Amino acid sequence: MPVLAGAVAPRGASHHLVVVGGSYAGLQAVASARESGFGGRVTLITAEDHPPYQRPPLSKAYLLGKVAEDALPLRAESFYRDAAIDLVTGCRVSHLDPVRRTITCGQDRPMPFDALVIACGARARRLAVPGAELDGVVVLRDLADARALRERLTAATSVLIVGGGYIGLEVAASAASLGKPVVVLEAGPRLLARAVPPQISDHLVRLHRRRGVTIRLGTGLDRLDGEGGRVVRAMGSDGARYPCDLVVVGVGAVPNVDFAQACGLATPAGIAIDAFCRTGMEGVYAAGDCTVQPNAFADSPLRLECVQNAMDQGRSAGAAVAGRPEPCPGIPRFWSDQFDAKLQSVGLSAGSDLSVSRGSSEEGRFSLFHFRQGHLRAVDSVNRPGDQIIGRRFLAAGLSPTPDQARDPAFDLRTLLPVS
Repeated sequence: MPVLAGAVAPRGASHHLVVVGGSYAGLQAVASARESGFGGRVTLITAEDHPPYQRPPLSKAYLLGKVAEDALPLRAESFYRDAAIDLVTGCRVSHLDPVRRTITCGQDRPMPFDALVIACGARARRLAVPGAELDGVVVLRDLADARALRERLTAATSVLIVGGGYIGLEVAASAASLGKPVVVLEAGPRLLARAVPPQISDHLVRLHRRRGVTIRLGTGLDRLDGEGGRVVRAMGSDGARYPCDLVVVGVGAVPNVDFAQACGLATPAGIAIDAFCRTGMEGVYAAGDCTVQPNAFADSPLRLECVQNAMDQGRSAGAAVAGRPEPCPGIPRFWSDQFDAKLQSVGLSAGSDLSVSRGSSEEGRFSLFHFRQGHLRAVDSVNRPGDQIIGRRFLAAGLSPTPDQARDPAFDLRTLLPVS
């Protein structure tokens, strides 16, 4: 799909910006449009019944009862009023007319726009095995999912997690912390294989097993069995039967691009955008988990599912709408809390040809610095947030320590950075 390189964005008082999607990318887009001087009408549409809210706590602190729902909103109600943003909740966009430049929610009348930001995110991928429809088989993507899971988790006697990715492992840690027997089935040879290097995967296996979680690597799910319509056991590809009355499915996500795809703006892989979050349609932008964007850390365009990327793209889209385009930084950043381990990553380690460690895995505090042809490409850390801060500054500035400097715990990496 061609991407426009010089589309002129509307920004006058008579123009109408519509942002579809009420998570990090959508909220950031409307905020940045206002901050960048967009003076027209702004409408933010979300399919959920709530104003935009924090999602990372849903699989961790919210499940553990440490964060209440009233602490989840990303912005107070006064933000929308003060910024003159019309917030429309409970409205799922079903149609985009690129000729008339309108979007439609269900049976509502088409809503015209001058500029459009599509930030519809992604939805949880579902299981495709016998028994997947049984009661007790759930996913975790939004607040409604989290409410249901928290209630079911209280009553559960044995929990099965399908998928050893971020969501699966975070829920496993939360469930085990609540005293529940937990089994994780991961079809691949290691945990978080697409996101972290083997050393981090091995550390997480040891961490979860020490806390009582059963990890089965290289083990898929053949079927789920039920009684009275409710799940009671799982049959693994290893031939074992796993009793369970709660199954949490964490096998990835697919982008919400149905209406964009219907008008030729997207493929099943996502909505293609350029560095300024412009799509192939003039005045139409996209941001967040539903997009595919070129990235300096990868050889081909990426769809990144992380809060930081959503906010960066939302900020870039909002600025472009206001006529002040700024390229998206495009530095991938991920984080996860599991038990007492804070896992953080900046950059992408895939494609690196050398990795050196700093700190001690045995002590639960270490980082891996990844290099390609001697230049820093990514940093993965467990309980070493300082290394992440330094890694971000290196990557943002295009600088790099040498591998010997990175592996030497006595060497102060900060001395290589420009004085700020």
